[in-house]
Amino acid sequence: MTPLDSTRRSFLKASAALAGTAPFVDGLARAQPAEAAGPLLAYVGTFSSPLRDVLPTQVDLPPGNGRGIHLFQVNRTTGALTPAGVHEMGTSPSCLAVNAAGTRLYSANETDRQGESKEGTITAFAINRADGKLEPLNTVRSGGAGPTYVSIHPSGRFLLVANYFGGSVAVLPILADGRLGAATDVKNDAGKLGPTKATNAPPGSFAFSGHDRTHAHMIQADPSGRFVLHVDLGLDKIFVWKFDDQKGVLTPGETPSVSLPPGDGPRHFHFHPNGKWFYSIQEEGSTIVLFDYEAATGRLTSRQTISTLPPGFAGSNFCSEILMSADGRFVYAGNRLHDSIGIFSVGPTGTLTYVGDEWTRGNYPRSFNFDPTGQFLYCCNQRGDNVAVFRVDRKAGGLAFTGQYVAVGNPSIIVFLDLKKAG
Repeated sequence: MTPLDSTRRSFLKASAALAGTAPFVDGLARAQPAEAAGPLLAYVGTFSSPLRDVLPTQVDLPPGNGRGIHLFQVNRTTGALTPAGVHEMGTSPSCLAVNAAGTRLYSANETDRQGESKEGTITAFAINRADGKLEPLNTVRSGGAGPTYVSIHPSGRFLLVANYFGGSVAVLPILADGRLGAATDVKNDAGKLGPTKATNAPPGSFAFSGHDRTHAHMIQADPSGRFVLHVDLGLDKIFVWKFDDQKGVLTPGETPSVSLPPGDGPRHFHFHPNGKWFYSIQEEGSTIVLFDYEAATGRLTSRQTISTLPPGFAGSNFCSEILMSADGRFVYAGNRLHDSIGIFSVGPTGTLTYVGDEWTRGNYPRSFNFDPTGQFLYCCNQRGDNVAVFRVDRKAGGLAFTGQYVAVGNPSIIVFLDLKKAG
């Protein structure tokens, strides 16, 4: 496919999506007065310093073009982002999490290095409810090098951390005032590393990124909070832990782990709203695997494997984010190098069908997220130094570029705070 063909494909898809959502756009225009009810804010975490102390096999080396955590005000009707300040940080706050009350934000400081083990850090912030500005509360060690993912346990009392370069996960208590305490538990991943060639890699792929050591890449509780799951890309495994929400301690589940095909490299996952289906995206294999999830035991059973790429693709690709629409009808998968978001419909039994893909309008889409209403999708193009804004066709699943590029150096993640609803 030539660049002209690619541009024409994206233009035609965008036009069709816009045409099909005209009544929806009209409805949004009528809803414009809701803007006065309170601002909708977006925080963009970035790589603000280069990665250091990494193996030669590390393929993702962002130069650190960001400035820290960038704050924007979001137009509820158009999706436009207006800069509203930057909280300067030189430690690459590459993953962010906001608590349910909208009063605290936590950042994983991926390029911070502390102590002999060169641990990363996590910072807790208080959110100013008037303007969204951040006030640091405290910073603690993350339990390993290179913290790349943080999530808040459903109880609201613990922060879960995945340390990519440390190959470990940690549990940090959230104190009454929102500050973080020292880790109540740290687990170090161990096992046999996967091969340098992914089982399901596209033809001609040289995608090799994480099978040089253990790499914990994501950690999150299941909807009930009884179990915590985390993936290790280097081991090709998803680990399942029972969680003690009083002590903040992880113990192996009934089935402690499940293996993915050798070399495929699980990176992120997402639960379906029904809590019964679990979708894992593989960074080097460029696949999504559907698992049935047993809420009573935490057991995962694989049922479908599907490529994140269009039919006929050949060459190298690194998957990134996986996200599900709030209504559970569509799954979106990030492709880096192909620089697209794959779109999949969810069938009545949870199986996926490829619908199409949309060009991300930038290089190396690290992650993306919906605004709180699901009307817009925001894509963080890490190497493109921008966030691209798309309108979502919630009936057909398509994405239509709004024409807006937002300049942000090495964006990594975008999260939202709706002051109209929160508090």
